Amino acid sequence: MDIYFLGTGAGMPTTRRNVSSMALRLYEERGSFWMFDCGEGTQHQVLQSPLKLGKCEFIFITHLHGDHIFGLPGLLSSRAYQGGVSPLTVFGPVGLQRFIHTVFELSETHLPYELHIQEVESGVIWEDEQFAVTALPLEHRVLSLGYRVQQKERPGRLDLNLLKEKNLPPGPLYGQLKRGQDIVLPSGEMVEASSVLGSPIPGKSVTILGDTRPCENAIKLAQGVELLVHEATFMDDKRENANEFGHSTARQAAQIAVSAGVKKLALTHFSSRYNDERMEELLQEACELFSNTVLADEHTIVTTS
Repeated sequence: MDIYFLGTGAGMPTTRRNVSSMALRLYEERGSFWMFDCGEGTQHQVLQSPLKLGKCEFIFITHLHGDHIFGLPGLLSSRAYQGGVSPLTVFGPVGLQRFIHTVFELSETHLPYELHIQEVESGVIWEDEQFAVTALPLEHRVLSLGYRVQQKERPGRLDLNLLKEKNLPPGPLYGQLKRGQDIVLPSGEMVEASSVLGSPIPGKSVTILGDTRPCENAIKLAQGVELLVHEATFMDDKRENANEFGHSTARQAAQIAVSAGVKKLALTHFSSRYNDERMEELLQEACELFSNTVLADEHTIVTTS
């Protein structure tokens, strides 16, 4: 589980950064990736990345400002040309369905795959046996959502030495035990799964926030996660500007990370006023409060470890 950043700029693309988009890569867990936001030019960024749109399972939109959604219609229409024929679900705030349907209607775009649009507000918005996704509203000029992706607890590792002592060769019975199912050996002996499984392995968690000023829901969503992705549009000398436009400073993002007890903080959504030299100052500002902070950049990977 890691995040591949496709766009880390705020407001509009520049020669240095594209606008907001990132991919949560779940190749080991699900053989797919989940995209978060899809600003203008995202499909061009995908073409320059190792990502394949055919592997995109879900898209989560944080809010309906253009730098977070203007790339969505193009990416959806191009997906089939990159092997994307499986159903795709797009989650986002109220108004997302009207936006997509209007663009497709006027452009006479017809998708060769099933597209599901799910407008959400708060609570658990999707769940299966592996993961649960929770959304909560943040504080911005429009409804902006934050998402927490929580991997569920996984079964412990099999005690292979013990199974060898029981003369049980690798095969389907291993799978049953791994799933917590007791088995009966050819000799008639019952093997309880709990006796050959180690302690359950805790699931990992990632929180990705849309544009927001500091708020309680940001802390709730980020509580104890391995990785928090938080906007840092400004440095702290522009705190008033940030508050006026519903954004956060690097220092405020670090304060959220401290309050929530996260393990790692990745900053993104940077104003174009900051060149590379000033970006180091922005990072230092956050690190003064939360040392395990990194700056997201185009085509870079941030891990949960």
